[in-house]
Amino acid sequence: MLGLGFIVLCTLVAVLGYWVLPDNSPNANNSLVALQKQAPGLQVNILRIPLPDSARSAAQVGMLGLWWSGQPLAFREVPIEANYRTTTDSLFVRPFRSYHTGRATPVAEQGIALASLTKQTPTANTPQAIAEQAISSRTYWLGTDKAGRDELSRLLLGTRISLGIGLVAVLISVVLGMAIGAVAGYVGGWVDSLLLGLMTVVWSIPGIMLVIAISLALDSKGVWTSFVAVGLTMWVDVARVVRGQMLSLREKTFVEAGRVLGLPQSRLIWRHLLPNMTGPLIVLATSNFAAAILLEAGLSFLGLGVQPPAPSWGLMVNEGFQLLGTEAGLWLTLLPGLAISLLVLSFNLLGNGLRDAYDPKTPVG
Repeated sequence: MLGLGFIVLCTLVAVLGYWVLPDNSPNANNSLVALQKQAPGLQVNILRIPLPDSARSAAQVGMLGLWWSGQPLAFREVPIEANYRTTTDSLFVRPFRSYHTGRATPVAEQGIALASLTKQTPTANTPQAIAEQAISSRTYWLGTDKAGRDELSRLLLGTRISLGIGLVAVLISVVLGMAIGAVAGYVGGWVDSLLLGLMTVVWSIPGIMLVIAISLALDSKGVWTSFVAVGLTMWVDVARVVRGQMLSLREKTFVEAGRVLGLPQSRLIWRHLLPNMTGPLIVLATSNFAAAILLEAGLSFLGLGVQPPAPSWGLMVNEGFQLLGTEAGLWLTLLPGLAISLLVLSFNLLGNGLRDAYDPKTPVG
């Protein structure tokens, strides 16, 4: 139940997507160079300077557009120090500087015309009011990565990629595996031998090597290529289980009765035989879900899966791994690694629970 609860929570975060992210820019990719590799809990003031009208018009998306691809930036964001001052026509601020890196060097004030800020504060009529509406406080609860992006937002958005890859991979593997396994087990003969040989050949190739080969054959990298490639490597498990179940079920009395009644083979397979395999298929699909998440993370870590700036957990682990030995490397590696471990563990726990529930030898009560 704990595993199921964590999966439901991750699914809710993935479904809501950009609606619940602190940084809802596309791919949570709002990079602030001044905030590179900051520790968790950082609180900083952000000055928002409006972009030209053309960029602001392009940034206007509806709720559905926001959910699907995020909110394009309509402002240029500048991290500043807490102290600022205003005059009749200007706002003077000091750019943010990190104090934990050593001696802080003085930074000169920069003046910004208040007229350039009134696009977002049309109701403000005093310099102080314009400044207060243009400056907001932001907290980075899990710190920032090497590009100055919000680590929490990228971790939350990464659930959409991990669960999406798992779902598509399971759907492809179940549909393809059921079709091949059902035909092999029910027809038998040379068809069974041929399909069993195909399963054995695919089974003998390491999954990650097969995904790399499929990606090279498709001559493409990215999210959707990873979805398809991972799915096409996991159908053998399903096919072998379906074939074994089909071999034992095709001699049952209800199948003989269907043949006597003249039912076509396709109806016997899809309407009467495959529904009797629901339990093993659900358990296997849950196990394949966890395996697909791990496989995608490994590919992204190697740079062969999801490509930047998409927030894949495997890619985030790689970015943190490159910074090991620095103060930021520890949590930038640990956080996405912990997310992968918890999600895979949850699916494995759920699979074990489903296996016990569908086991007829399990005592009741």
